[in-house]
Amino acid sequence: MSVLVIAEHDGKLLKPGTTNTVTAAAKIGGDIVVLVAGHQCADAAQAAAKITGVSKVLLADSPLYAGGAAENLTALIQTVAAQYSHILAPATGYGKNFMPRLSALLDVQQISDISAVVSADTFVRPIYAGNAMATVQSADKIKVITVRATGFDAAAEGGSAAVEILAAGPDTGLAKFNGQELSKSDRPELTAARIIVSGGRGMGSGDNFKILEALADKLGAAVGASRAAVDSGYVPNDYQVGQTGKIVAPELYIAVGISGAIQHLAGMKDSKVIIAINKDPEAPIFAVADYWLVEDLFKAVPEMTQQV
Repeated sequence: MSVLVIAEHDGKLLKPGTTNTVTAAAKIGGDIVVLVAGHQCADAAQAAAKITGVSKVLLADSPLYAGGAAENLTALIQTVAAQYSHILAPATGYGKNFMPRLSALLDVQQISDISAVVSADTFVRPIYAGNAMATVQSADKIKVITVRATGFDAAAEGGSAAVEILAAGPDTGLAKFNGQELSKSDRPELTAARIIVSGGRGMGSGDNFKILEALADKLGAAVGASRAAVDSGYVPNDYQVGQTGKIVAPELYIAVGISGAIQHLAGMKDSKVIIAINKDPEAPIFAVADYWLVEDLFKAVPEMTQQV
């Protein structure tokens, strides 16, 4: 039995979720091989080789895989898929882009967003926005699986796997990567942050998020938001935490002006410590919070920032 893990990376560093996916692969058992596909991504391959438990790293370095375009990446994975019993990727936007394509090409049923491994063919995944857990067993010869990173600890460094060059696969000609513009911030990336300060519809406007940003800067935290805040245009889409946003599990999650809709709770309820600030004493967010404050956020948050 051999497991192939598709690494998410930026060319230099592995993205959050890849090491957690390796942990899931270790629970399945067998040899773990990591595929690093991209353009000018040798550094990412070296980083993957240092993950404990990885037996080999495949490096496919070609302009065909610049930007992580799903079409050519899927074609590459398909060329080696028969060698593996399981193919895993993080259940991020990256993994969700190409893994369904791969399962269709292999004519197997994808198992999405697993949070636990029972055995090599049986897995646990959340359903109904995390309100129930389904145990799923697969008889497919090749199991295509996306992994919820918050369900598994990150694998540690300490490995010394060999890096093997993998020849580029076919060019499907279906898509071309022309470039990208990346937003830069001094704050940590949302899915990797130890502390997150999130705002909801109760913030009232995008300008009012400056209150949260001041607190976040004091704490060295990332800033997130509920879907209601994003849909209202207060902040960009990449701030969104929730079932249709980013799934996070920081050490500390501070929810400000967030009522606690099921969709939002599904994305953050695995946080180690949850603090909620809301002037509505009946807000559902209080049901999952470890600490809560019934107070006007425009009074409480500045006071908290000052105390910090």
